[in-house]
Amino acid sequence: MAARSAPSCHLRLEWVYGYRGHQCRNNLYYTAAKEIVYFVAGVGVVYSPREHRQKFYRGHSDDIISLALHPERVLVATGQVGKEPYICVWDSYTVQTISVLKDVHTHGIACLAFDLEGQRLVSVGLDSKNAVCVWDWKRGRMLSMAPGHTDRIFDISWDLYQPNKLVSCGVKHIKFWSLCGNALTPKRGVFGKTGDLQTILCLACARDEMTYSGALNGDIYVWKGINLIRTIQGAHTAGIFSMNACEEGFATGGRDGCIRLWDLTFKPITVIDLRETDQGYKGLSVRSVCWRGDHILVGTQDSEIFEIVVHERNKPFLIMQGHCEGELWALAIHPTKPLAVTGSDDRSVRIWSLVDHALIARCNMEEPIRCAAVNVDGIHLALGMKDGSFTVLRVRDMTEVVHIKDRKEAIHELKYSPDGTYLAVGCNDSSVDIYGVAQRYKKFGECVGSLSFITHLDWSSDSRYLQTNDGNGKRLFYRMPGGKEVTNKEEIKGVHWASWTCVSGVEVNGIWPKYSDTNDINSVDGNYIGQVLVTADDYGIVKLFRYPCLRKGAKFKKYIGHSAHVTNVRWSHDYQWVISIGGADHSVFQWKFIPERKLKDALHIAPQESLADSNSDESDSDLSDVPELDSEIEQETQLTYRRQVYKEDLPQLKEQYKEKQSGTSKRRIRAPGNSIRLHFVHGYRGYDCRSNLFYTQIGEIVYHVAAVGVIYNRQQNTQRFYLGHDDDILCLAMHPLKDYVATGQVGRDPSVHIWDTETVKPLSILKGCHQCGVCAVDFSADGKRLASVGIDDSHSVVLWDWRKGEKLSIARGSKDKIFVVKMNPYVPDKLITAGIKHMKFWRRAGGGLIGRKGYIGTLGKTDSMMCAVYGWTEEMAFSGTSTGDVCIWRDIFLVKTVKAHDGPVFSMHSLEKGFVTGGKDGVVALWDDSFERCLKTYAIKRAALAPGSKGLLLEDNPSIRAISLGHGHILVGTKNGEILEVDKNGPITLLVQGHMEGEVWGLATHPYLPICATVSDDKTLRIWDLSPSHCMLAVRKLKKGGRCCCFSPDGKALAVGLSDGSFLLANADTLEDLVSFHHRKDVISDIRFSPGSGKYLAVASHDSFIDIYNVMSSKRVGTCKGATSYITHIDWDFRGKLLQVNTGAKEQLFFEAPRGKRQSIPSVEVEKISWASWTSVLGLCCEGIWPVTGEVPDVTASCLTSDRMILATGDDLGFVKLFRFPAKGKFGKFKRYVAHSTHVTNVRWTYDDSMLVTLGGADMSLMVWTNEVEGYREKRPCDSEESDTDSEEDGGYDSDVTRENEISYTIRALSTNIRPMFGIKPHLQQKEPSVDERQGVVRPPVSRAPPQPEKLQTNNVGKKKRPIEDLVLELVFGYRGRDCRNNVHYLNDGDDIIYHTASIGILHHVATGTQSFYQEHNDDILCLTVNQHPKFINIVATGQVGDSADMSATAPSIHIWDAINKQTLSVLRCDHSKGVCSVSFSATGKLLLSVGLDPEHTVTIWRWQEGAKIASKAGHNQRIFVAEFRPDSDCQFVSVGVKHVKFWTLAGRALISKKGLLSALDDARMQTMLAVAFGANNLTFTGTISGDVCVWKDHILCRIVARAHNGPVFAMYTTLRDGLVVTGGKERPSKEGGAVKLWDQELRRCRAFRLETGQVTDCVRSVCRGKGKILVGTRNAEIIEVGEKNAACNVLVNGHVDGPIWGLATHPSRDFFLSAAEDGTVRLWDIADKKMLNKVNLGHAARTVCYSPEGDMVAIGMKNGEFIILLVSSLKIWGKKRDRRCAIHDIRFSPDSRFLAVGSSENSVDFYDLSLGPTLNRISYCKDIPSFVIQMDFSADSRHLQVSTGCYKRHVYEVPSGRHLMDQAAIDRITWATWTSILGDEVLGIWSRHAEKADVSCACVSHSGISLVTGDDFGMVKLFDFPCPEKFAKHKRFMGHSPHVTNIRFTSGDRHIVSAGGDDCRLVTFSAREQTVFTSY
Repeated sequence: MAARSAPSCHLRLEWVYGYRGHQCRNNLYYTAAKEIVYFVAGVGVVYSPREHRQKFYRGHSDDIISLALHPERVLVATGQVGKEPYICVWDSYTVQTISVLKDVHTHGIACLAFDLEGQRLVSVGLDSKNAVCVWDWKRGRMLSMAPGHTDRIFDISWDLYQPNKLVSCGVKHIKFWSLCGNALTPKRGVFGKTGDLQTILCLACARDEMTYSGALNGDIYVWKGINLIRTIQGAHTAGIFSMNACEEGFATGGRDGCIRLWDLTFKPITVIDLRETDQGYKGLSVRSVCWRGDHILVGTQDSEIFEIVVHERNKPFLIMQGHCEGELWALAIHPTKPLAVTGSDDRSVRIWSLVDHALIARCNMEEPIRCAAVNVDGIHLALGMKDGSFTVLRVRDMTEVVHIKDRKEAIHELKYSPDGTYLAVGCNDSSVDIYGVAQRYKKFGECVGSLSFITHLDWSSDSRYLQTNDGNGKRLFYRMPGGKEVTNKEEIKGVHWASWTCVSGVEVNGIWPKYSDTNDINSVDGNYIGQVLVTADDYGIVKLFRYPCLRKGAKFKKYIGHSAHVTNVRWSHDYQWVISIGGADHSVFQWKFIPERKLKDALHIAPQESLADSNSDESDSDLSDVPELDSEIEQETQLTYRRQVYKEDLPQLKEQYKEKQSGTSKRRIRAPGNSIRLHFVHGYRGYDCRSNLFYTQIGEIVYHVAAVGVIYNRQQNTQRFYLGHDDDILCLAMHPLKDYVATGQVGRDPSVHIWDTETVKPLSILKGCHQCGVCAVDFSADGKRLASVGIDDSHSVVLWDWRKGEKLSIARGSKDKIFVVKMNPYVPDKLITAGIKHMKFWRRAGGGLIGRKGYIGTLGKTDSMMCAVYGWTEEMAFSGTSTGDVCIWRDIFLVKTVKAHDGPVFSMHSLEKGFVTGGKDGVVALWDDSFERCLKTYAIKRAALAPGSKGLLLEDNPSIRAISLGHGHILVGTKNGEILEVDKNGPITLLVQGHMEGEVWGLATHPYLPICATVSDDKTLRIWDLSPSHCMLAVRKLKKGGRCCCFSPDGKALAVGLSDGSFLLANADTLEDLVSFHHRKDVISDIRFSPGSGKYLAVASHDSFIDIYNVMSSKRVGTCKGATSYITHIDWDFRGKLLQVNTGAKEQLFFEAPRGKRQSIPSVEVEKISWASWTSVLGLCCEGIWPVTGEVPDVTASCLTSDRMILATGDDLGFVKLFRFPAKGKFGKFKRYVAHSTHVTNVRWTYDDSMLVTLGGADMSLMVWTNEVEGYREKRPCDSEESDTDSEEDGGYDSDVTRENEISYTIRALSTNIRPMFGIKPHLQQKEPSVDERQGVVRPPVSRAPPQPEKLQTNNVGKKKRPIEDLVLELVFGYRGRDCRNNVHYLNDGDDIIYHTASIGILHHVATGTQSFYQEHNDDILCLTVNQHPKFINIVATGQVGDSADMSATAPSIHIWDAINKQTLSVLRCDHSKGVCSVSFSATGKLLLSVGLDPEHTVTIWRWQEGAKIASKAGHNQRIFVAEFRPDSDCQFVSVGVKHVKFWTLAGRALISKKGLLSALDDARMQTMLAVAFGANNLTFTGTISGDVCVWKDHILCRIVARAHNGPVFAMYTTLRDGLVVTGGKERPSKEGGAVKLWDQELRRCRAFRLETGQVTDCVRSVCRGKGKILVGTRNAEIIEVGEKNAACNVLVNGHVDGPIWGLATHPSRDFFLSAAEDGTVRLWDIADKKMLNKVNLGHAARTVCYSPEGDMVAIGMKNGEFIILLVSSLKIWGKKRDRRCAIHDIRFSPDSRFLAVGSSENSVDFYDLSLGPTLNRISYCKDIPSFVIQMDFSADSRHLQVSTGCYKRHVYEVPSGRHLMDQAAIDRITWATWTSILGDEVLGIWSRHAEKADVSCACVSHSGISLVTGDDFGMVKLFDFPCPEKFAKHKRFMGHSPHVTNIRFTSGDRHIVSAGGDDCRLVTFSAREQTVFTSY
């Protein structure tokens, strides 16, 4: 028996030899107490050199690989490897955990760093993206995360001189990060020409944005900002691994073994070469340095730690050393002295003194060492090598005795015999050789019985036998010294073994888990004296077992510290210590053995704090020494609460089903007008829950049943309900103020709701941390926190700040069920959990919880704890066990136990002066405050029931599951579902009851009284009163459970069908038997009296027959046969002649009574027959009641009202639904109610249809609903009206809405070319050799030829040429109104307006037209909003397009910025993949709401100042256009979209949504909603696609303002100061109507404004109202200001309507330019006046435009192949011509104004001679152009034309002949008048490396001829020098466009650059600066 319990002795870690130098850097520091902190294996070590003492931190579960020291130098952060690695922050003084950070990284945590204040911690993961994560470590909260780099990151540091800046470095990169909001944004360091791009290994930050970093080649790179400014070459001769900054300067250490000290400006101070010192050696490599004052700590690759005192720098002091590379396997113990010997793959053998904790000798061998042994006399040391040899040394001076190599494979084990004469050597080639010691190790014999490698050997005490273990797990015996195998078991029986190190054998069976054949135990060693065995395994665990342990699966104590495999473990010679060695971690651990007798005094070694429990009783044996589990508890632990389908899965299932079943939409009948309201619930959940019953402040009683939280008023006998849950509630806790309740439910992602008992509204909903369900909750004493426990496999424990909905901490609880969690009333950070074999004491540490098991000691056994409470101090706790004891705990120690009940103690409650307990024995006991005396007991008995009871007690002494005190009473809840109130003097009142455990199926309502009968698997038949007394009138026990019942038509008799195939008739009043029959074997599933006199009784059974009995004669008169499956429902017709039958095979059958002949009735006739009752769920009449989700949920029951109007149904998901009858057509519309949790087994209307009674199968509850007829009821929120598929019609079609809905926003990086180009890109084309090269001509270096002419004619000869250095964004013409809305706002009382276009936010000054820009977005902005709160004045939020939501720089993000100074205040990277389409600030301005374009259209709420995401939820399966906060609220908002309006509430961190209810208005239908505005008293207005405005009160539609506009209402604006609402829509201007209307507060009256734009229809996309003015943004890219008094319109911003804008031309002498676009207009713009001067409507899309050289004419090329020439002065047409059918791409006047060249997409260029007048006859054209024409340029002498084409080829033609010029030399001599070509050697450098898909689309060389600007498909404008023939030339980049810049030009005098956009159809003007200005990124 003894072997079955863990040994009572203990190991304590005393010393660790070693230091982790390999693969780690910067992991060695001085703490404030001058101790040294480092790590080895899985242990953090704090070493005090003064006292030569180590302290250990053991909170990690695997190898530690990173360490950071807090700036105050007391706290340490360490990170580990593992699948779910975590970070611990701990105190180096107490070695206690302060905080645990987890659930973010995978693989491991490579680097850590604290910021200057020590508040934040940054970590880098080892995952594929090397994620960088910033933590608020005290709260355990992640603040921000971003992908770090594609390759390894080696070091990261906060910039200690600039807030929110970090630097990271690694393989071939260095990155400079800034943290803003929740966004970490990197900029890559620019190496430039200063240094080679190489791997950076370490870094340190200094002032003035200086960063110093150590590189792989030994240089130090010095950075300023992000640029490399200088390098310090040869600082080290090889890689610099570590850099440490301190007050004096910097210390660096490298692979060359040198330490260098530098001053603060990085000038060298001194160098220390460790290789040259006396302790040094060749190949020493420094991994870590720490410089503090005059001491320097150095850690090396070979696991040594040196301390150097600066003034004696050549005498470093070696304070720690250990083994290094390879694995460590060899361990031997000296037989007489406290010495241990180890040998490793690093070829060294070392001898350690266990007393002095020091290395005393070391010797290097030739080969890696795998095993070691010391002879009994302690003179010889034998070492087995990896190459098959072994060496014997003298221990004294480590000199060699012999070296023998008999084998080729590794020697894994060797041992000297106890008499010292022989050495046995076990080899991996499965043999053991025996050598004689005295004979100079001559070989005496060999043992060859094994088939696998030898793992362990032991000698017998008399040295005559040897036992071996091999790799197959076989145990063999040999006779010594010859080596003959012993097969006779008898011979071995009596042998006593000198040592026991074998892992197989009877004596050590217990070390192996049951049912396992693994071989992961590497080493054991038996201590015969202490009767303990120590083992070492592959999981890093050292265990103690009793010895011998014979039965598998013995109990043990386990100790962690080693990380991976522990390769060997041994007792010291006097059994004082255990030595264990780690394979991969190279470490040697020395454990102090504390025997049993010492344990009594050693309570301080109580279970050590660590996340993985060290004092474990985990083992796989069944607990035969623990009493049998009580049957009730056993039942409960077997409940899994798993569901096939969770309610959360429904929307998804619906979607999947819809995809399969498209196109079945007939017009369906609408949902019924009646609704039902939950009125009373009979039942209480006691069978598997505890302590779930409380008094509220005002003396109401709160408890739960099924999915309902119930508040019961015992004076009035009424109930109120919390219906926010959608599945079984499993636990309930009361807030200390007794006004709030927390309930936890079952679910895939189960939630805890905290709700108010007064208003029954949710205050907060907590989700996202548990699975399957929440089984226990508890509030803290201050009511601010909540603890919850899940029923997932590890029973996770979570601590919440419930108001914020924030998870504070989480931990794994236990693998067995936890029943209760209790928070410490005195210390909010402490709690206890109790459960099966489990009592744990927890305290919070940051994001984790640290648990310590209750320490039982000798007082008892680990029992199952059923309940727990805290006592009168924070140390005292009390728990009730499954055996009826109460355990009393102090801190974590069990102090004593008290017998309290027979059977388990299920409930405890602490009072001011004592305790009350309740148990399975049905007794309530009152105790004094120390559980010394039991003051009083109350037995729950029928005799004690008071007369006022609402029902009857079923049995005496029911098991008590909940107790609560208050209001002078004791409230008791029982397992049988009763709630009782016990008066202090003894009388007991029964308040509520329900059925006991087992499913309830049978339900019948009385034919003329308000009562019903139920029958259940709990073997009872009960009669319930449904009238106001709401109680159980009668109950009777049955011999078997029942499944159905029915009243006779006169109400006197009651028929009951039982589950054994019998049925009985009982008197309905007394419930006494009248008669019973037993004809069937299977369950009776339905039973029915025929109508009228009730002559016949039909009895249906599960063996698929229906028997018909004559009631008068009590005989069976007929049987209905023919069903293929069990019968589910039967109904009679009114005449009593016909039966309708449903079966489990979904058959609907008809039989004639009384004989039972089968009839076939056509389905259309069925509804014409008048049925006496209808409970059928099949047939045409019921087609609509089957849900969309297909096969999963079955409709189990139905019942029709007597007026045949309303059909009520119940289904397997717990829904009760109402349909109109008949429900024909699939997927009828319905009203749905949730209250039952799983399946509803039966539903029945009462005789007068006033109530509906429903039964829950598994929740055993009987619910009574009142029927509320259409008309009189007021709307209640518990109504949920939906149908499973949404209606198809949505109120019409509108092209603008469709475009907006279907637009797909691509991010810039993925944009593709706008022109259909083909061919090889210029930078990839092979250069053709010139003629000379081909002919091999060598030209002299200095040619006699004349110099080459200028490439370009320049027109400012007088000026000294200076290249343009920089472009500054000056003007943007255009506004994004096409597909965005509500994005123009007033600022500064209407002086400024703010809007956006492309990726720029624009602040436009109304009076002057000047613009300023916010340019931090890196992609298109889609939405904009302004914060209305006076505290946040001029604060703007903008959301942009993005890629996937991976938190990287291309992820979608929201920027919050100050409109005046353009400072970014916060950046929120979000999960809205694709982009953010709507943003809105809350009333206080602190919260921001955003909506995404992802498929779920996620809705997210942020606390934007902290960058914290508060809540997020899928919004709708189709596009949401707008979501806005109510102007007076921080928690309510409304979202509108495609066939969608939802009303949302933020509760804690959860979002609760309600769909808008339409049914109040008769013909209302859900339309696509486009805009939203708000009124007082919870009114909401939504604008629809049809032009109506819907008015909603709460979430119910109360009126429709029909045709508020003639077309879609796109924009609405609520004025905060006076409540007036502005609407903007799409309509044709008319006398009465206008596209903008101003309404009163309730949308009753309005005033219309016309926009005088001259358009056929006005389409308003944005409205905003300021003082007396309305600001309107239109679809036509205009922003107009409308005066409210005079209705005057003032156009502030103009733009092209539709893009792309292809044509662009600048005036030859003035700052004007022309643009021509797809919208059929040519517009003239003035840069100086910042406005549009004129526009010409051409009627067709224009593609290109050009000024004549004098500026008096304009040529325009059209998309249809026509071109037009206008006179500038009069805008009259001078001439037009159409010679081509395809688009004209470029049109050019020759410099001498004579010719006009017209290039088209028909691969042609036509020449026209203008001197011949306006007839425009073509004079010639260019031949053989290979592809469409892109750009053309004339030469300065008008004799040549260069043409660039769509196949990346440039051709030159003669003018006007059109002949193709081939001679390259001639081409090189041409001087061009203009250069706009993107092709040619002169501009090869403009093509970038990244142009796989996207192209450079346009270019222009300045008039000065030395600068070049280009535009490309990414939306970039780039500035180059001209010419740029080198590939990938240097340039500056400017953002301002969306993807696709279509054209770009210099204005005259090169003062400005104008660029035109494709996607964004806008014009951007840059001013060109010649002086140097620092810019661009």
